Amino acid sequence: MKQRTFLPSSILPAGSSRSNLTASFLNFLAVCGLILCMPLLANAQENANPSSVQRTAHFSEILTGDAPHDVADLRSMEKLIQQVTQKALDATVGVVVGPAQGSGVVVSEDGLILTAGHVIGKPGREVTVILNDGSRVKGVTLGTDRSIDSGAIQITTPGKYKHLPVRASSNLKDGEWVLVMGHAGGIVRDRRPALRLGRVLANGRDVIATDATLVGGDSGGPLLDIQGNVIGINSRIGNRITANLHVPSTQYLENLDRLRSSEVWGRLGGTQPYLGVRCDSDRQEVVVTRVTPGSPAANAGIQEGDQILRFNNREIDSFDSLKLMVNQYSPGDRISVRIRRSSGNVITLEVELTDRRQLDRE
Repeated sequence: MKQRTFLPSSILPAGSSRSNLTASFLNFLAVCGLILCMPLLANAQENANPSSVQRTAHFSEILTGDAPHDVADLRSMEKLIQQVTQKALDATVGVVVGPAQGSGVVVSEDGLILTAGHVIGKPGREVTVILNDGSRVKGVTLGTDRSIDSGAIQITTPGKYKHLPVRASSNLKDGEWVLVMGHAGGIVRDRRPALRLGRVLANGRDVIATDATLVGGDSGGPLLDIQGNVIGINSRIGNRITANLHVPSTQYLENLDRLRSSEVWGRLGGTQPYLGVRCDSDRQEVVVTRVTPGSPAANAGIQEGDQILRFNNREIDSFDSLKLMVNQYSPGDRISVRIRRSSGNVITLEVELTDRRQLDRE
């Protein structure tokens, strides 16, 4: 798929009221990054410095998920994140729609904002957009796809706005480093701008799962690759750190005209792909503790005591990751599930997912 982007051009001058805050935040981010990577430093060996060509090649691998190997890698990563952070802060905005408040990201010079569908509610609503320098401009809600929680806003106050490019998310790799942003304020008054580092856990057509922590107020904010491109929008916050979901940027790129024209489509909540197993969340292995009678799992022959190893040829390491995997597919999809029986035999079964609501009606 050809990659499409919104390319930055001229930008609106930012005020200086938050310059000290931004500098402090960047320093805090740098220190946190080094602290989190201390185990890597402890294991690093004192080798001769690699050539610049080798260094560049390895750093490109880090961007797509490899771990930093030494201090030089950490410094390169730190420098890149600092550069990305400033641009991301400038383009991440707060949005106030009636009594609700969330985040968004500006992706065009004329002020098109991508956000979550549940933040805007419906088209035609007046919006107050809070820019990074604290100034406020007016906007209006546009279209939304309710089934995946995508939405858009158009700033109506004339101006040229700082914005970020959008990268198609279809080529994201599992393990790729990502950043999540949330605007200052939100449900926590006077909070600082939120930026958190994580990795892609799973990349589906309708949802991206990451381990980058989200909190209330981050909804609608951008999910960025390590180079500062928008690859998704924060949507749902899970109960666990591994259950945070984002709307893929590819969905916005493919439906941009519908969003701009204030179209509303999709059913609220969408379909609910269903497998029909329960597993013990506290166990390291994903072992089935219950199979729902009449469910896709039961029909395929999955049994209590089976350990689920792979789902559609992707490794499963927790019940949360299994649920996230299931949610990437649609009712009617046929999925291969690799399991280990309690006897030790490893087999592969084919499961046809169904809609949970259809099963409930039956």
